[in-house]
Amino acid sequence: MARVPLVLTGGRTLLLILGAVLATGCTTYVDHTRPAERAHLSNMRQLTFGGTNAEAYWSFDDDELILQITNKHLGSGTETRGVAKCDQIFRLDVDSGELTGITDAGRTTCAFFTPDGDRVVFASTHESGLDCPPKADKSQGYVWDVYDSYDVFSADPDGGNLVNLTATPGYDAEATISRDGRLVFTSLRSGDLELWTMDLDGGNLHQVTDRPGYDGGAFFNNAGTQIVWRSTRFDSPQELDEYWELIANRLVKPAKLELWIADADGSNMRQLTDNSQANFAPFFTPDDQSIVFASNLGGGFFDLWMMDLATGELEQITHTPGFESFPMFSWDGERIAFTSGRSAAQRGDLNVFVADWTP
Repeated sequence: MARVPLVLTGGRTLLLILGAVLATGCTTYVDHTRPAERAHLSNMRQLTFGGTNAEAYWSFDDDELILQITNKHLGSGTETRGVAKCDQIFRLDVDSGELTGITDAGRTTCAFFTPDGDRVVFASTHESGLDCPPKADKSQGYVWDVYDSYDVFSADPDGGNLVNLTATPGYDAEATISRDGRLVFTSLRSGDLELWTMDLDGGNLHQVTDRPGYDGGAFFNNAGTQIVWRSTRFDSPQELDEYWELIANRLVKPAKLELWIADADGSNMRQLTDNSQANFAPFFTPDDQSIVFASNLGGGFFDLWMMDLATGELEQITHTPGFESFPMFSWDGERIAFTSGRSAAQRGDLNVFVADWTP
């Protein structure tokens, strides 16, 4: 496997300075919980301040989050210092707010801790070039890039001892890990965007999904026996044709995403949502009886919703204009982390929040 030093010395010095500055921003406690949210959320605390901070996922000891950041703002938000030209991976100490940089090359996404805390995994394009790959032409509407240059990497928590786990042609990304150390990710290796599982060393590959359409953003339940994910399915041959045309250009249009659930090996697969909206980022509640996910069901804004897996009953969890997504419960089940546009210093900022969870 290739081993590439990804974090540069100069960048590390800047990141440590940024972490110290940002940590001071967390010393004054402000509860951001809104009245309509208090059935399940309390003591909501903002952990990042400015820029785009997304997909923050807990370490298995619940002390840190690992996330992707771009366009970091400091101070009042009027001073901008770019720590990366596009999304890069950071670790975030939940108590102090201190940030530690892991990567500073290519474009990165979807990071996760291993259960023992000795390694992290994330997707990166850096082996195909240290610069950011070009963004998609939005003339076709809102689309996501599916870079062939993405591979899933394993690294030490500081970014060292890097190992490519998916050194095959085509998109490999969106990796998450179960409590027992099984990894699920999305890959184009079969010719379509399907879910696969593998061991933490890249071995024991298993294809989970095999239907036409994008399958991605999967998470295991707490028991490691099921997975839940977002998927595109099609109401007409024309929609399917459009999908294949986009895939040929390495694009996905996420305007309509439904949620699915299955056993971890892909058996007993069933659809959970059927509302023709953008439903994504599903995560199991601590008791594995429900999921919390992001959706624009409320009429344009993205909020967090909860679905009872037995009954399909829905409940809205967050209530704020703007964008809320990427929920993940701490492994002890007591807190939830998510990304939100609430309290943004500048238009378009997304920050990470943590709240206490009441079932």
